[in-house]
Amino acid sequence: MEQVRLGNTGLTVSRLCYGTLTLGPLQAALPVEEGAQLLCCAIERGVNFVDTAQLYETYPYIRRAMEISGERDIIISTKTYAHTRELAAAALEEARQELNRDYIDIFLLHEQESEHTLRGHRDALEYLLEQKQKGIIRAVGLSSHMVAGVDAAISAKLDIIHPLLNLTGLGICDGTREDMQVAVNQAYDAGMGIFSMKALGGGNLFRQAEKCLEYAISLPYVHSVAVGMQSQGEVDANIDFFEGKGFSPAAKTALQNKTRRLHIESWCEGCGACVSRCGQSALHLDKQGMAVCEESKCLLCGYCGAVCPDIAIKII
Repeated sequence: MEQVRLGNTGLTVSRLCYGTLTLGPLQAALPVEEGAQLLCCAIERGVNFVDTAQLYETYPYIRRAMEISGERDIIISTKTYAHTRELAAAALEEARQELNRDYIDIFLLHEQESEHTLRGHRDALEYLLEQKQKGIIRAVGLSSHMVAGVDAAISAKLDIIHPLLNLTGLGICDGTREDMQVAVNQAYDAGMGIFSMKALGGGNLFRQAEKCLEYAISLPYVHSVAVGMQSQGEVDANIDFFEGKGFSPAAKTALQNKTRRLHIESWCEGCGACVSRCGQSALHLDKQGMAVCEESKCLLCGYCGAVCPDIAIKII
C-alpha cells in the first residue's frame, strides 16, 4: 500500500483511509469484535489511516483493532460538532479515553459549511489549536460537504481538510464537482493535508465503483481517500484496487449487486428531527406527517438516525 505525506502535517498515511462510519450503530452495527477484525485485516495489508467521529461511536472498534494487531502507530482522524471550549475539551478527552491514547493525530470540526459556521465554532477551534501546541493533537482541520467550507479552512490556515468529492459531484451542496476540485486544489497548494470522502457517494455509486475510485485516486491534490468497508470482501477488493490490481470479477459482481437504502419504519411519528438534521435536504414530511426520503439526494450517512427519538430510521 502506497503511503504519502499528508500535506505539511508531518504525518505519513496510506492512500486508502478506512472510514469506520459503516461499521458502527449508524450503519451496519457490527459487533465490536467483528468490526475490529476487519480493521485488523486492513492494517495487516498496509492501511495505517483510520477515519472516525464522535458521532459514529466507533472508537471501541479502533481500540480493539489496535489491541488485537498490536499496532499502535496507526493515524486516527476524528471529528466533533463541538462549538464551545467545554464541549471540545469533552470530545477530546472522550477520544483519548475511548482510544486509550495520550494524543489524537487529527481532530476536525465536523461538517463546517462556510466561514460563518466556522466563526460560530471559533471557541472550539481555538481550544483544539491550543491542544495542538501542547502536542495532544497533531493536526487540526475540518470536514465539509461544501465548497465554501473548504474556502473557510484555507482562510483559517488549518492543517487538514476532509472534503466531499466524487465523480458525479453527488452531495456537494453549493456547487459542482469542478467547483470543489478548484477549492481542494487551492487547499493542497497552501500545504494542507487532503483526504476526501464519499468517493462512492455513501454507497449510491456502487455500480460505478471502478470509475469512481479511478477518479478519486487520479486527483494529484488528494493525498488519501476515505472509503467505508463492511466486509472482508470489501476490504480485500478496495486494497487490491488501491494497489493497482483492479477489481476481480467476483468483486465487480458483488459491487454491482450491492444495494443500500435508507429505511424509515412505520412507527415514525413525524417529529421532523431527521428533516432538520439532513444536510442534503433529502428528507421531508409527507401529508400524513411521515418522514420520506428522496433517494437521489441521500448520501446514506445515517446521521438522521442519530437524532431520531423513536429509532425509526436505519440503513439497510
